[in-house]
Amino acid sequence: MTVVPHRRAKILPTLVLLIGAIYCLVPVAWVLVASTKSSGELFSTFTFAPGTGLLDNLGKLFTYGNGLYLRWTANSVLYAVAGSAVSTLISTLAGYALAKYEFRGRNLLFYAILAGVLVPGMTLAIPQYLIMSEVDLVGGYWSVLLPGLISPFGIYLARVYAMGSVPDATMEAARIDGAGEYRILGSIGLPMMIPGMVTIFLLQFVGTWNNFLLPYIMLSDETKFPITVGLYTLLSKGSGQPALYGIAIIGAAVSVIPLIALLLFLQRFWRLDLLSGGLKG
Repeated sequence: MTVVPHRRAKILPTLVLLIGAIYCLVPVAWVLVASTKSSGELFSTFTFAPGTGLLDNLGKLFTYGNGLYLRWTANSVLYAVAGSAVSTLISTLAGYALAKYEFRGRNLLFYAILAGVLVPGMTLAIPQYLIMSEVDLVGGYWSVLLPGLISPFGIYLARVYAMGSVPDATMEAARIDGAGEYRILGSIGLPMMIPGMVTIFLLQFVGTWNNFLLPYIMLSDETKFPITVGLYTLLSKGSGQPALYGIAIIGAAVSVIPLIALLLFLQRFWRLDLLSGGLKG
């Protein structure tokens, strides 16, 4: 006999999820609607009423400062793609080693990394600035790239995923067949960890793309700013030039597009993992 859940048990979670979705989506909807408004419409029309200045705002955005927004976008792509790719590789190798090899101090090292997950990133910004200043890297691209290469949370995720996805029996069979550790890593470990690597890369990419404090502290040349810091400078100038508010808003809306595109592109790897798991089962 099938037990039908009480109707209230279904309604309450649905309402909570609906409220949470509205809370998260309303600011996004406001940015999208506000990006269509001209400077005059932005302050004189109903909040969620579409405007008539979308194309004009786009033109102003891409011509501001002789294409400065495109430069900020290129910088964000550099910081997010290059930094996330290297960070994902480091996290994967570290997590794989912590999960599959026994060595002295392994647990102590893992707990130290786990403690790093609990440290807020903003508390590390000033020490990182002082370190970069000592090696004369402040103000350059490396001052933003280097601090993000080691991700404690990424290493933790990689360790958990390696423990669950790379069977010890498969590795032992490869050793019996004469495969070395590097070959096992390249032929068995990394292919099995691809979905986990994609997850780490995505989380690292989003975190780097949205990062504001570190580049704000490290950089002073606006041609090296990422989008986040660049838009902040537009907003700070908006009090004296209200037209810049519209440029900053349309810039924020456009900056979301790469994140959506990346998510749609990478989800195929998660689907592939689920399908392969179902076939193996």
